[in-house]
Amino acid sequence: MRHQRDNKDIQDEIVRLKRKYGKELVILTHHYQRKDIVDLGDFRGDSFGLSQKAAADSAARYIVFCGVHFMAESASVLAQKHQVVQIPDLEAGCWMADMADTHIVEKAWNEVSEIVGERSLTPIVYMNSDALIKAHCGRNGGAVCTSSNAPEAFKWAFDRREKIFFFPDEHLGRNTGNRLGITPSEMIVWDPEKKLGGNTEQMIRNAKLILWKGYCLVHTRFTEQDMKSLKETDPEALIVVHPECTQEVVALADAVGSTSYIVKYVADAPKGSTIAVGTEINLTKRLALEYPDKNVIPLKESLCPNMYKINPSKLLYTLENIGEYNRVVVPEETASDARLALDRMLDLPS
Repeated sequence: MRHQRDNKDIQDEIVRLKRKYGKELVILTHHYQRKDIVDLGDFRGDSFGLSQKAAADSAARYIVFCGVHFMAESASVLAQKHQVVQIPDLEAGCWMADMADTHIVEKAWNEVSEIVGERSLTPIVYMNSDALIKAHCGRNGGAVCTSSNAPEAFKWAFDRREKIFFFPDEHLGRNTGNRLGITPSEMIVWDPEKKLGGNTEQMIRNAKLILWKGYCLVHTRFTEQDMKSLKETDPEALIVVHPECTQEVVALADAVGSTSYIVKYVADAPKGSTIAVGTEINLTKRLALEYPDKNVIPLKESLCPNMYKINPSKLLYTLENIGEYNRVVVPEETASDARLALDRMLDLPS
C-alpha cells in the first residue's frame, strides 16, 4: 500500500525523476488535465498531436500519457519499437469511445453493407475511439478524423463512395454534415439497441451519412438555454464551443472548433472581451489564468471525471515504476490496421 505524501513532496519527487530520466522520458498532458498535471508535463495539446510528437522523438524510451485510455492507445499504435507507453490510471476511460464496442460496430457494419453494398460505404472513425474501432476502419478502406479535419475526411470519403458510416460521436458527425450541406433527411442515427439501428431499409438506402448514437457527456451538458441566458446577461460576450456539442448549441455559438482551436480563439480575442467557453472546465479555468486581460468564463461547469482520475500521486507512482506499471500495448495486428486509417487521415489535405 502506498504511503501518503503531501503535494509538495509529490511534485518535487516527480521533478527529480524527470531530471533522472532526462530525454528518455516524455510526459504528455491533454488539454483537459488539471493544472497541477499540466504544469508537470513536457507537452500539452490534443491527443493525436501529442502522440505524434512523442512517437517522433527517438530519444524517448518512456511515454507517459496523462489523458484517457484511447489516447494512450493511439500513442502505442504510433510508437517506435523501443518506446513504452504508460498511463497513470488504466481506469481513465472515455464513455463516448465505450459506446462503440467493436462487436456491435461489426454487426452494424455488416447489416448496413448487406442493404446498400459494401462498395458504397466508407467508415470514418473519430479519434476518440478505441484501437479496435480504428482497426475496423482501416480494414474497410476508411480513415480516422479529428474534430479539426472531419470536413476534409468526409469530403475524401464522398469522393470515393456514396455513403459514410461515422463512429462514435453523433454530434460531431451531424455538425460536420450540416457544414457540408447534407440535408437532415440524408442523415440518420444508428441506435445499436434497436433493429436496423431504429431505421427502415429505405431510410438506410436514402441516407448519405449514418451517425452512430454516441456522445460526449462533457459537451452535451451545454444547452440552448445556457447560450440564451448568457447572451441575455451579457449580449457582447463571445461564445466558443466544441463541435461535440449538439447542433442547436453550435448554431447559437460565435465560434466552433477543437480544443486547440478554442485555445487559439481565446488567445486571439481582444483584450477586455468576455469569452464564454463551452468545453471541459479544467481547460477553461487554465485559460482564465493564462489570459487575465480577458474575462474567460465557463458557459457551464462541465468536468470529465475520467480525465480527473489522473493526479500527481498516480503520475509519481507511474514514474517510480517506469516501463512496467500500467503499460498500454496494442497488439500488432490491431495496430497495423489502425495505422492504415491514421495514415489515410495524414494524407488528407490540410
